[in-house]
Amino acid sequence: MGKTGTLTGLGVGPGDPELLTLKALRLLKAAPVVAYPAPEGGDSFARAIVADFLSPEQEEIAIEMPMRVERFPAAEVYDAAAAKIAARLDAGRDVAVLCEGDPFFYGSFMYLFDRLADRYPAEIVPGVASVTAAAAAAKRPLTARNDVLTVIPGPLDDNELAERITAAQSFAIMKLGRHFGRVKALLERLGLSDACAYCERVSLPEERVLPLAAVSGDAPYFSMILGYRGDEPAIANRRIGTADRAAAGEGV
Repeated sequence: MGKTGTLTGLGVGPGDPELLTLKALRLLKAAPVVAYPAPEGGDSFARAIVADFLSPEQEEIAIEMPMRVERFPAAEVYDAAAAKIAARLDAGRDVAVLCEGDPFFYGSFMYLFDRLADRYPAEIVPGVASVTAAAAAAKRPLTARNDVLTVIPGPLDDNELAERITAAQSFAIMKLGRHFGRVKALLERLGLSDACAYCERVSLPEERVLPLAAVSGDAPYFSMILGYRGDEPAIANRRIGTADRAAAGEGV
């Protein structure tokens, strides 16, 4: 076999195209093949972030993800996508796989990497993760000094959520969606509502950043809660103020 193409996982950040790294933009423009996750029958958010940088000469591979409640990823989806990508790599064509946020931080790219990296040269370009983008949008540092930062998936049950939260000085609860009401109620029971910021669709025009106590209703998948229980005054004393609330709008 001759020289194969290179598989590249490109972190494209939380949504604002200007948060692409220079390296990601360079490799994106140079890639003859661009692959990205997309919901079945829907548009790809990852592709939308970089849409203005794509050219008609680039081949695109949409990796359709079933929108199911049960645990994902589905192995057959990634098996099929890996086979398509492998065919291009075998032909000597580089393939850039887009990943929202960072490829190795809850990123779907890791499942393609697992299937392909042992056979083809691979490169990972880190991206701005949603948790750091949310902290910037909330204008409050994530953590400091010896504080422990814990990233927690919202679908965990209440007992495990409470255990993880109380063991950390700083925490980010992600993947809220339909779990938001339950998670908010838990934080209220723990007496932490005033220490939490709610961040939704950070870096996008429809971004919302509010004190958790001011939020009601449902939350989209692209939302998270940032909380702080530590002793660093620069963080503990920093709250989402009335000016931020007025700019973002009340409620969800």
